[in-house]
Amino acid sequence: MYSSRVSVAAGGALTLLTLLASAPALAAETGANKRAAAFDAVLACQKEKDDQARLKCYDAAAASMSQAESKGEIIVVDRAQANEARRQAFGLPLPSLAFLERGLKPDEVNNMAGVVKGVRKTLQDQWVFTLEDGAIWRQISGDLNRDPHAGSKVVIRKGSIGSFLMNVDGQQAIKVHRDQ
Repeated sequence: MYSSRVSVAAGGALTLLTLLASAPALAAETGANKRAAAFDAVLACQKEKDDQARLKCYDAAAASMSQAESKGEIIVVDRAQANEARRQAFGLPLPSLAFLERGLKPDEVNNMAGVVKGVRKTLQDQWVFTLEDGAIWRQISGDLNRDPHAGSKVVIRKGSIGSFLMNVDGQQAIKVHRDQ
């Protein structure tokens, strides 16, 4: 079980995502409000009143966090990495990625733009789009007035009840499903 937390560092300049994979104390806890023990240890050092004690605390906590990260017990990503991961996962039926969405603007995760690398038609007369980023989207319903082609610009957005809509070269939207 993973525990996750997105937190803003001093000055709000850096967003940290901490995933805990193996700390027994937190392994049973779930939810977006839980943090990795190594991260909590760094924050706890702020409470130290004595400068020397606080520095010693920070040094120990930083060493612990570094060791946990090198062992793969926690993973730290910044906002740009979270955006990229969420963009790459857009449309895939995955377990909750809410931890990637914390701190992101809703429009950053509700739509995406791409360019068609390749396109083909299925035996059921539906289009299958391979985008430049490797994502594969299949037409579910709707019609296009003009056939898509390599280089076509697409915009994909969330529809209702888990559906996705794709506009190809500015045409009326078709309903699509992400296959890969």
